[in-house]
Formats: sequence, structure tokens, C-alpha cells
Amino acid sequence: MKVIGTGFGRTGTDSMRNALNMLGFGPTHHMFEVNASETQKARWRQLGAGAAPDWDLLLEGFGACVDWPSAAYWPEILAHWPDAKAILTYRDPDSWFESYARTIGPHIMKGPDDGSVGQTIIRDRVFGGRAMDRDHVISVYNANIAKVRDTVPSDRLLVHNLGDGWEPLCAFLGVPVPKEPYPRGNDTATFQARIAERAAQTGD
Repeated sequence: MKVIGTGFGRTGTDSMRNALNMLGFGPTHHMFEVNASETQKARWRQLGAGAAPDWDLLLEGFGACVDWPSAAYWPEILAHWPDAKAILTYRDPDSWFESYARTIGPHIMKGPDDGSVGQTIIRDRVFGGRAMDRDHVISVYNANIAKVRDTVPSDRLLVHNLGDGWEPLCAFLGVPVPKEPYPRGNDTATFQARIAERAAQTGD
């Protein structure tokens, strides 16, 4: 594991996933990888249900990780891979909540599967079951940022603001800036369409 993301979902984590893959640090673990793999679902569900973490198994085959569910455990993952670099993807708390409240938040609160990774890890572990309480959720978001800044050594950490693009990322990782534009993806409309498609397929 070379790069570990410490930022919450909806802070540009999908763009960062694609960027790290383009720079050769992937494959990069993201909630997409969990949703796409029954093996991944089973392993992370077990963790959400209280199993002891086996990070080598949970992140087997990946060179980097961003987004939830791994972002809920970044202190443990950083300790497990002490030579890895950390990236805090960041956006303004109010802007972040508006995006979260239109995408992840409602989905994990009303989903039919109480054993899902989104519910056991994000709703319950990260937000204590209060995943749509605006003041509480923003306070948790801010507390995570403060913890990252206070505990990760500065030479090991990049704070990557939404819109920063290639230059600070490539300088931090010591690689050339690609000619291709910095990737963008998984905006609110795309997220909602994906959830609707999944619901139609499963009948949820």
C-alpha cells in the first residue's frame, strides 16, 4: 500500500481514485470496488459486523485506497503501512454536506439492508447512527480533518483541495504531471443515476 486516503466520501475521492490509477499507484480501492465485488462486500461486511480487521486481506491486490469504507479506518491502515503516504481530500464543510445530503446520506439511512457496508461502517461507525443530522455530521467531518492534520506528519500528508488538480499531487508523490486533464467523475447526478439503476436491478 503506497497511498492512503483519509478524506470522507464526496470530497473528490473518485477523481483521486482515477488520478492515482493514472499515475501508476493503483489499483485504488474505493467504495466502487466494494460494490463491484461479492468477495469485497463479504470481507467488509464482516468488519462492519465486528470482526477483527485483516488489512492485508481487506486491501489485497490494491496499491492505494481512498473513500469509505477504508477512510473510516485510516489511523489503523496508516499504522499498518508506515511507509505509505496520506492524502486528505478536502472541500468546504457546507459544500461537502450539501453533496453528501443529496447522495450518500439518504441512501445509507433508508437502505433495505441493515448489514450493508454503508450502514454498518458509514452510518453507524462514522456518524453514530445520525447520518442526516446536519450539525452532527459536519462536526464529525471537521473532527476527522482536525485529527488528520494533528496526527499525520506533515512530510507524509497532502491536503488536496477540491479543484487542486495534478500539480500538488504529482509534486507530493514525486511523479511527472500527465498531459491528460485531471479526472472528474461521480458528480451528484451520476451518483443518483447509479443508485437508481442498482435499485431497478435488485428491486429495492
